[in-house]
Amino acid sequence: MRQTQLFTKTLRNAPKEEVSVNAQLLIRAGFIDKLMTGVYSYLPLGLRVLKKIENIIREEMNKIGGQELFLPALHPKEIWQKTNRWQYPEMFKVKNRQGKEFSLGWTHEEVITPLVKKFLNSYQDLPLAVYQIQDKFRDELRAKAGLLRGVEFIMKDLYSFHRDEKDLDRYYEKVKKAYWQIFKRCGLAKQTYLTLASGGAFSEYSHEFQTATPSGEDTIFLCEKCRLGINKEIIEKEKNRCPQCGNQNLVTKKTIEVGNIFKLKDKFSRPFALVYKDKDGQEKIVLMGCYGIGLGRLMGTIIEIYHDKKGIIWPREVAPYQIHLIPIGNVKKVRQVADKLYSDLQKEKIEILYDDRKNLTVGEKLVEADLIGLPWRLVVSEKTLAKNSIEIKSRRQKKSQLIKIKDLKKIKSLCGKDY
Repeated sequence: MRQTQLFTKTLRNAPKEEVSVNAQLLIRAGFIDKLMTGVYSYLPLGLRVLKKIENIIREEMNKIGGQELFLPALHPKEIWQKTNRWQYPEMFKVKNRQGKEFSLGWTHEEVITPLVKKFLNSYQDLPLAVYQIQDKFRDELRAKAGLLRGVEFIMKDLYSFHRDEKDLDRYYEKVKKAYWQIFKRCGLAKQTYLTLASGGAFSEYSHEFQTATPSGEDTIFLCEKCRLGINKEIIEKEKNRCPQCGNQNLVTKKTIEVGNIFKLKDKFSRPFALVYKDKDGQEKIVLMGCYGIGLGRLMGTIIEIYHDKKGIIWPREVAPYQIHLIPIGNVKKVRQVADKLYSDLQKEKIEILYDDRKNLTVGEKLVEADLIGLPWRLVVSEKTLAKNSIEIKSRRQKKSQLIKIKDLKKIKSLCGKDY
């Protein structure tokens, strides 16, 4: 992508009302734009990041047998009344011209359960796992912190269906492993902790994936021996000790919840009479699990972790492009080399943002490159060409190095590494 053709521009300052780091940097760098409180547009750079995260999640869900579908966002009142959740205050409700009431989906158990009922008959149809990635809506009282807490937000929700608790437990562990792989690929595994949370009406515990950062809204109590977190809801129940090893020296950490998983069991299958016939032809209730990840929140959390005073520092797998190519000076030879390098790198399937603008100073270009935060910066100048080289620098490091212009293999090799 040539920057002369890029739809958005960077800003010197973020809107005054934005206090979170993720919102400030993403708006300034041209990744998102605020429409109103809790609602953001994803601009071309931001959408590329979102699609990278989406594809990571999709790949890991497919590996554990998830089948992707897409469910309606507009729901009839009746299905929510079946589960006694129509009165939830978080729900957006609308009426059509005939006065019939609907909700905008903030979760999809009430939609997926009767849908599965239409196609599930025998024990041979189980286990089953389906997921979707789509917008959800919540009447959030505390819509703030940029992408971390929105009124409209993008979720991956996976639903699993099982014959018995043993099968549910087995799949639940599969999802845990898949989530760890997702967070690893997004650069968050080291900062993220599996955390015990209340299971509500479903089970004794559910699990959250909490990422430690000073900007976090949540608080967990961490057992550093087990690397297990306990959230505020259940710390008193556990008598301020780790339920796995009994350790009482727990460390308090501020965190952001980036994922959650629940064993729903028969909470939703009973109201909708979701049953299957076992080997003997007897009807049995289907047990369910649900597993969520907020994509926008994940993107915002990445920024909260990976930034410095200059701007964003994207992890490789979610970066919108791998290389920021910057020619310095309006010398014809510099421009020719940069143009050829851009073409050659594209042929090598390397994602590259080419700053081909002529109306900016060297300093302005380099400052903007640091703000956008791509993993690698390539600079072509008269100085580097004198050595038949180009300058390459990691966004995470202060020092740069020279690489021969024709050494595309080395450039490609560096782009495949996490700095």
